[in-house]
Amino acid sequence: MTVTETPIALVGFGKIAKDQHVPSIGKSEAFRLAATVSRHGTMEGVPAHKDLASLRSGQPEVTVVALCTPPQVRYAMAREALEAGLDVLLEKPPGATLAEVEDLIALAQDRGRVLFATWHSRFAAGVAGAKAWLAEREILHGTITWREDVRRWHPGQTWIWKAGGLGVFDPGINALSVLTEILPRPAHLTGAELEFPSNQETPIAARLSFLSGAARIEADFDFRQEGPQTWAMDFETSDGRLTLADGGATVFAGDRKLSQGDALGSEYDGIYTRFARLLAERTSEVDLAPLVHVADAFMLGRRLTTDPFIE
Repeated sequence: MTVTETPIALVGFGKIAKDQHVPSIGKSEAFRLAATVSRHGTMEGVPAHKDLASLRSGQPEVTVVALCTPPQVRYAMAREALEAGLDVLLEKPPGATLAEVEDLIALAQDRGRVLFATWHSRFAAGVAGAKAWLAEREILHGTITWREDVRRWHPGQTWIWKAGGLGVFDPGINALSVLTEILPRPAHLTGAELEFPSNQETPIAARLSFLSGAARIEADFDFRQEGPQTWAMDFETSDGRLTLADGGATVFAGDRKLSQGDALGSEYDGIYTRFARLLAERTSEVDLAPLVHVADAFMLGRRLTTDPFIE
């Protein structure tokens, strides 16, 4: 039986599109990269368009788009795509505000389109196993350490330092997407400290405190990590310790290894597998829980000023 590949266009063709989306689409049996939409980026052998209007008029057979633009401009493009009858995949975070994403959810439902807000870290190799292990235990305490080098992962990307670009919460929301997926009961923020470089509009570091039932969970996010990068979680439970490393790819329950993998390995493959299923079922999937925690951090967080950031 021959599987028909759905033509898909990447809207926004920067680092994340090139490094993650293109390889995963290339491996997928469900999708074929049919076009790019970008003011600057192109890919050899793939038709390029400057805007969605050009895509729609030049390649009307493309009815599915993946939006990989910065969050500050994603809403307008997503709304244009949905109004034009396209199905839409949103890179994380799904938007710059909660209200604009709620509007997109309503629009997608009204137009009968599929809207998929992706959280790639939830597709890390060990996340499902960690969730199942915690479901049968009481969490006593948890720590999250998510520290990486912004110069390595976001070179020259000034949008991340502008209002709406999230700063350290761009990677930090990955941790929150895993946390909200694996916790047996919801968590809520109880306190936060946010460090803002004196010359930037978004934080470079954050320390957060949550409660999940009676369990206190502390998170440490930092964009100034040099050398080895750290994406880890540790939970003390009523029946031993659970440790997640490499963004959830490697997981230990006590001395027993539940999963072994590489950070970012196959996460985007999982996204496109899920998107293909949603398209087949004509079902949207938009979980706002990670973005709610970020919004709460900006509302509740105590603002601290630190040294200017110079790339």
